[in-house]
Amino acid sequence: MRNLVVALFLLLNLGSGASAQGVPPADATQFQTIISSQLEALKADNGSLAYSFAAPIVQQTFPNVDSFMSMVQRGYPPVYHNKGYEFGALGIDALGRPVQQVKITGLDGEHYVAAYSMQQQPDGSWKISGCTLMKIEGVGV
Repeated sequence: MRNLVVALFLLLNLGSGASAQGVPPADATQFQTIISSQLEALKADNGSLAYSFAAPIVQQTFPNVDSFMSMVQRGYPPVYHNKGYEFGALGIDALGRPVQQVKITGLDGEHYVAAYSMQQQPDGSWKISGCTLMKIEGVGV
């Protein structure tokens, strides 16, 4: 029940649409491209490519591809391999970071919401600075 409440809170407190809280449509498109690219790299077990989409703060915490992949496999199984995903709300979190929600169907048939925080790099590009995954209780197989 707690996960459902948290997921609903996130869904209700993030703006919807590409212009959510001032996020330019071009940035919103980049977020979806980056997240899709990482999800596809994970699905293909291409750790090096998946790791390349992680922000420096993530790479400092997980200083090599193997440690990053181990973390994803253990802590984020539906992100690592899934049956499908679709993009949800886009907004700004309490820390001022853009957050893109992704609705994921795990290999177990269960449904999850992954909230990806994004960080702009000095060169203007975007990287994934974090992901919070919540199972949506009562939905799925």
